[in-house]
Amino acid sequence: QVELVESGGGLVQPGGSLRLSCGVSGDFFSINYMEWHRQAPGNQRELVARIGDGGSTNYAESVKGRFTISRDNSKRTGYLQMDSLKPEDTAVYQCHANVYLGYQYDDDFWGQGTQVTVSS
Repeated sequence: QVELVESGGGLVQPGGSLRLSCGVSGDFFSINYMEWHRQAPGNQRELVARIGDGGSTNYAESVKGRFTISRDNSKRTGYLQMDSLKPEDTAVYQCHANVYLGYQYDDDFWGQGTQVTVSS
């Protein structure tokens, strides 16, 4: 069983910063890629950022230049550094990982989500 646990959410003023963490635990060989998604009330879930196993990254246009996704394979943990936060960044942020379980089998796992609120 593979489990993802996010942390680091909270309330921050506009222009502030937060760093989200996503720890991956359980029985697996490696993490292929990790993503951060977010969903605000009344909106569809959107992909915020993605990082591949080689470190390549992709970002939604709305967060480019403000958010940075990274990963520490030795700690089996992914991060999302969020700077210059705006009220429209308010959402539940959820981590997603595609992991290699062995025997040429990959699978997808999701965290429970963490609330980020940007407000003065």
